[in-house]
Amino acid sequence: MKKWAYLFVYTLPVTVYFAFNLHGVLTFLPIFIFYGLVPLIELVTKPSSSNPEDMDERGKSRFYDFLLYASVPVQVIFLFYFFHLLSVSAFSPLEYAGVTLSMGLMCGVFGINIAHELGHRPNRFEQLLAEILLLTSLEMHFLPYHNNGHHRNVGTRKDPATARRGEPLYVFWFRSQIGSYLQAWSLEAERLKKKGNRPYSFGNRALTYTIIQAVFIGAIYYFYGLLVVSLFIVSAIFGILLLETVNYIEHYGLMRSKKESGRYERVMHEHSWNSDHPIGRAMLFELSRHSDHHYKASKKYQTLVSLPDAPQMPTGYPGMMLFSLVPPLWFKVMNKKLSSV
Repeated sequence: MKKWAYLFVYTLPVTVYFAFNLHGVLTFLPIFIFYGLVPLIELVTKPSSSNPEDMDERGKSRFYDFLLYASVPVQVIFLFYFFHLLSVSAFSPLEYAGVTLSMGLMCGVFGINIAHELGHRPNRFEQLLAEILLLTSLEMHFLPYHNNGHHRNVGTRKDPATARRGEPLYVFWFRSQIGSYLQAWSLEAERLKKKGNRPYSFGNRALTYTIIQAVFIGAIYYFYGLLVVSLFIVSAIFGILLLETVNYIEHYGLMRSKKESGRYERVMHEHSWNSDHPIGRAMLFELSRHSDHHYKASKKYQTLVSLPDAPQMPTGYPGMMLFSLVPPLWFKVMNKKLSSV
């Protein structure tokens, strides 16, 4: 993957801008492109399992970091542009739905996915950028849960974000989102107890993040009114559902075995579904090379590799997300693939 290919993700805000300023069904333009056109292209595009040869250079290059940093002002500007448009424009019901889902796509791809990459960085500045992005999607609890819960428990029944074999997506949405929120509180309380602090003080990030989000929602209501805050919440929920759908396809049915000691085997490449389809890789900053990400979460996105022991998805992430919306078809194909993993 050439470094300029990662600029592809910035076609999303461009299409969202057009959606905000078009009328009728064209307000759904980003949905049509990224969940209509892109899956069709990936169906006829061969995946590329080649790995970077200049790994050291890529790992040190600041270019890849700046692509992530630039997403923060883009996301914030578009969110407030969304608020402004809703407060001054007279949209039809169809257009309200179109602009809201378009913003929701931004919340999922920019607000949560890029925050996921930044949230794995040890640098406090990058962690702060991740917090800002997650605030725009009302998903701030993702940070303590994902890093300390999901990565530790993935592939086990302890992890809400690991989809079980035969579990429908629509059940998983609720189990994963509610379970991850509750687990974030538990993990933070446990962390503070080990430090000798009160578990439910303001040092508990689950508590402070919840308060920050409540204040943010209140501020939107105060400055823009009930309609705007309501549609913002809908767009955030859409972004969250995109996240949970990605969680579903990434680990569906892949479980780690227990050793005689009662401990689980180490997380390996075979415990996450992988996709080497280039458009999804570029758009999601290599999130689809998920097997290597879980094998070593500290690796930056541009250095993730594809390995032969990683189970492969039939197509790219956008197509697999659509596929998961039809549980009988999903089970028929993916349960068969599970049997051969």
